[in-house]
Amino acid sequence: MNIDTPFELIPAIDLKGGHCVRLKQGRMDDATDYGDDPAAMALHWQRLGARRMHVVDLDGAFAGKPANREAIRAICEALTIPVQLGGGLRDLSMIEGTLNLGVERVILGSVAVSNPSLVEEACKAFPGRVCVGIDAKAGMVAVHGWDDVTDVSAVNLARQFEDAGVSAIIYTDISRDGMLSGPNIEETANLARAVSIPVIVSGGVATMADVTACAAHVADGICGAITGRAIYEGTLDFAAAMKVAG
Repeated sequence: MNIDTPFELIPAIDLKGGHCVRLKQGRMDDATDYGDDPAAMALHWQRLGARRMHVVDLDGAFAGKPANREAIRAICEALTIPVQLGGGLRDLSMIEGTLNLGVERVILGSVAVSNPSLVEEACKAFPGRVCVGIDAKAGMVAVHGWDDVTDVSAVNLARQFEDAGVSAIIYTDISRDGMLSGPNIEETANLARAVSIPVIVSGGVATMADVTACAAHVADGICGAITGRAIYEGTLDFAAAMKVAG
């Protein structure tokens, strides 16, 4: 665990067809559209105090190769805060191309299971700019747009990268994602305690109480929380939550 990393509350922008959307439990057929100008949306959250932006290329995640490049570039050009991005990154050239768009750090998800050596190679090629996204159902890693649940536990996958130089692990409990039902803090804290890599909570962060509960586990290694649907639908006041998050 890492107790020196400050806690961040991070707004999420999910891209589908150039639009800003949110899914429920990762289902592409259950998307809510929040506008066709993701850069303007990103600027909105930055003005309210965001210190980092979390962007997911949903089309890229399902296609296995980057999409929405112009929307990503526009977001990076509009913001002065760092952007982290995941979705469809499968090799070093894709990673380099994404970083060249202005992304500060990439998130490697499914490929961390199928090709863990790529994570190590990327960390060496782009130090400090690689995160691992671990998406799980009942503690077991799911890949390929969350369609396939593997027999690999989230904790065992995280431990594989202990010495690779990974900047952070983004841990998503799929059952909570987009459901406004509260994050799985217990499971996330258990993962954070099992590794020295900082862990970011994702999925279900919906209220001020959720933010407070996540921030209470900084000593366990939880360094932040991502929030999406809640700030778009108003169950969480982002500006007020930023003050709680510190």
